Amino acid sequence: MADVASPVSGPFAIELYDTTLRDGAQAPGISYSVEDRMRILHKLDDLGLPYVEGGWPGANPRDSEFFAAAAKESLKNATLTAFGMTRKAGEDASTSVVLRDMLDAQTAVVCLVGKTSDLHVTQALQTTLDEGVAMVRDSIRFLVEEGRRVFFDAEHFFDGYLSDPVFAMAVLAAAEEAGAERLVLCDTNGGVLPAEIARIVAEVKAQTLTPLGIHTHNDAGTAVASSLAAVDAGVLQVQGVVNGYGERTGNADLVPLAADLTLKMGKSVLPDGALAKLTEVAHFVAEVANVIPDPRQPYTGRHAFTHKAGLHTSGVARLTEAYEHISPELVGNRRNVAMSELGGGSTLKMKAATFGIEVEKESLPAIVEMVKAKESAGYAYEAADASLELLMRRAQGWEHAYFDVESFRVTVDKWEGAGTVAEATVRVKAADERHIATAEGAGPVGALDTALRKALGHTYPELDHIELTDYRVRVLDTTSGTGAMVRVLIDSSNGEREWTTIGVSENIIEASWEALTDSIIFGLTHPRGSE
Repeated sequence: MADVASPVSGPFAIELYDTTLRDGAQAPGISYSVEDRMRILHKLDDLGLPYVEGGWPGANPRDSEFFAAAAKESLKNATLTAFGMTRKAGEDASTSVVLRDMLDAQTAVVCLVGKTSDLHVTQALQTTLDEGVAMVRDSIRFLVEEGRRVFFDAEHFFDGYLSDPVFAMAVLAAAEEAGAERLVLCDTNGGVLPAEIARIVAEVKAQTLTPLGIHTHNDAGTAVASSLAAVDAGVLQVQGVVNGYGERTGNADLVPLAADLTLKMGKSVLPDGALAKLTEVAHFVAEVANVIPDPRQPYTGRHAFTHKAGLHTSGVARLTEAYEHISPELVGNRRNVAMSELGGGSTLKMKAATFGIEVEKESLPAIVEMVKAKESAGYAYEAADASLELLMRRAQGWEHAYFDVESFRVTVDKWEGAGTVAEATVRVKAADERHIATAEGAGPVGALDTALRKALGHTYPELDHIELTDYRVRVLDTTSGTGAMVRVLIDSSNGEREWTTIGVSENIIEASWEALTDSIIFGLTHPRGSE
């Protein structure tokens, strides 16, 4: 075994390595354009991550185009890395197209993936174990001789170690001897539990000199826990994806990882002040990926610091630590209170404070009763903060002046051979002018949304930033047939914040219109850059 030094990149006790642009892009439904990748790259660089993996050069034209463009960019904190595999069995490293593509990416660091499982070498690659070791050694040595820093991703390492530890360690020894700066142990199938991860990492650390890393998948629901266990056992580098995107059930989520390492384990992983950007970064990546942010994501989700039950809310009102493990501001999030029939005046007062509304003491009982009456009729304000805020404002005499609705109408036509088309017409008055707009849509709600935006767009350019991200309908009384009350929830976003509005009626169009207009009113009340 070579006497390899243990370089630590930057001032951090634990090294975060982001693979959002490569491993995260393998999630079903996610496809980043070159422009998307560049936006995310700069956002992650601004956060202060030391390593950002850009993709697999040569794997597809988009990855190659990205690296060509990224080579011209200037990064403040991050080192951009390229990813690729070892030479093929029987191939010479110097003539490997994959290795040449990695060099052409012009990154100072490359992350090379190689097999460390005897099953994969003999069955998937259909070669010998000796050749499997040589493929790793030759590829790393070639890249190092070409002036690249190399991180070695030991694919299927934990499964391989459990099957044949001698072979798995032989591969790591070859990578170490060839000059790899990091030996990243990968739980590629995501099925090894944290205790086993920690045991194996400790055993490997005792047999190697090169700093170790960890790369986990979430198939057993333990990717973050396994990564933290690996840190306890002595790894230096932790790989993950913002929001945990990835193939199958995803990768270790870099968002709670960064927070846990910093706030729970006392490890420095980001520059001073960067942790408060976590919520912003998580939501930004979700927006670019065109994925609705997970409201229950630890630390940064909308519900991460939301309190509903009266006992919880009254406790938080007196002492925030009573039901919160950290202050939400540390990660750029905010405290929230879900107003419902479980809460009373103290809950409503706390809720109003989160909205920036001062509720007069004498108004409290009436507003509480109003909320309870509405919820009895089918409203669920715990899931529709935006509508609750508007209700509380209106209860104290507030009236918005954005627009007045004169009427709206929707028709649905079925054309033979052409499908179903909905057409909506809205008549509104805004800024002392009357506007009539008509629009078509695949459904009535989409048609109404488009028509309302056409009518108001010239008066309120902010509408260009507001989009409906989700639409949900629930029948409240299934025994009433077509006369049942329905509840409609609409999620909206302006790119900086998300909100939910609600409508309830026996008529699904009327319920949808209520939720839709509340969404527009809330978005105009809280435009981008207002917080």
